[in-house]
Amino acid sequence: MEYATLNNGIKMPMAGIGTFLLTPDEAEASVLSALKCGYRLIDTANAYVNERAVGRAMKKSGLSREEIFLETKLWPSFYEQPDAVEKTLERLETPYMDLLLIHQPAGNYIAGYKQMEKACKEGKAKAIGLSNFNQAQIQEILDMCEVKPTVLQTEVHPYFQEKELKRFLDKEGIVIQAWYPLGHGDKALLEEPLFAELGQKYGKTNAQIILRWHIQDGNIVIPGSKNPAHIQDNFDLFDFSLTDEEMKKIAAMDKKVRYYTSTPEMLKAYVDMVPDVDGQK
Repeated sequence: MEYATLNNGIKMPMAGIGTFLLTPDEAEASVLSALKCGYRLIDTANAYVNERAVGRAMKKSGLSREEIFLETKLWPSFYEQPDAVEKTLERLETPYMDLLLIHQPAGNYIAGYKQMEKACKEGKAKAIGLSNFNQAQIQEILDMCEVKPTVLQTEVHPYFQEKELKRFLDKEGIVIQAWYPLGHGDKALLEEPLFAELGQKYGKTNAQIILRWHIQDGNIVIPGSKNPAHIQDNFDLFDFSLTDEEMKKIAAMDKKVRYYTSTPEMLKAYVDMVPDVDGQK
C-alpha cells in the first residue's frame, strides 16, 4: 500500500473502495470483501444511504477501528442541522471519522464546513475536506476556514485530468481524490490502445494501468464494485510502476471532457433532496 500524507500529517491510503450506487446489502458485502483483500480506505456518504451497512462490514471484518481509514460526506440538506455529524457517527457505529467531506457546494455550505470544523476540534473527524468544489469555491473556504481542507474529492480520469486545478491544490497542500477514476465505465477510455499495450507489458488489466497512473500522479482512487474479482483487481496496483515516459503519454490523453457537470438547478435540487438516512437498512 502507498499513502498520501495530508496537510495535517495524517496518512491516507492511496486506494480504497467506493460505495456509490450500492444498496445496503451490496455495500456491506463489497466493503467486507475489500477489507479481506487488504483495502483499508472506505468511502461512503449520507446520500448513499448505506452508512449503516458500511459500519456493519467494518465490525464483521474483525479489524480494529484504528486499522481502517473511514470517510463519509455530509449532504446539503443536513448542513444546518446541529446534530448531523453525531447522527452520521451513530449510523456508522464509530466514535470518529478519519475524513469528513462537504458533499456538494450547494445550500449553506459555509455552515456545513463550520460544523465539520467543530467536529474536527472535538475529535469526531480527524481531517475534513471538500467534494465537487471548483477553484473559486475552494478559495472561498480557504479565506474563511480555521481548519484547512485536506482533500478535494472530484471527477478526475485520463480524459479529464484537471491539471490547472491540481496546480492550485498542490500550492495549498490539498490532495485530489478521484471519483469516476475509470471514466464512469466509458469503453472508449477503458479500451484505449495505450492501456492495452501497457497492460500487456506489465501483466495488468487496462483498468489497473489507469488506476496506477492515478496513484503515481498523486490522485487517491476509490473505484466501486460489487464483484469480488474486480475488487481484488482494483487493489493489485502496488507491484509495478509506470515509467516517466509512459506517464507523459497518458498525460497527453487529456481531452478536458467530464462525465458529470453540475448546474445551478442541480445544486438547488440537492438542497431540497433529503436522503432517507433514518430508514436505511
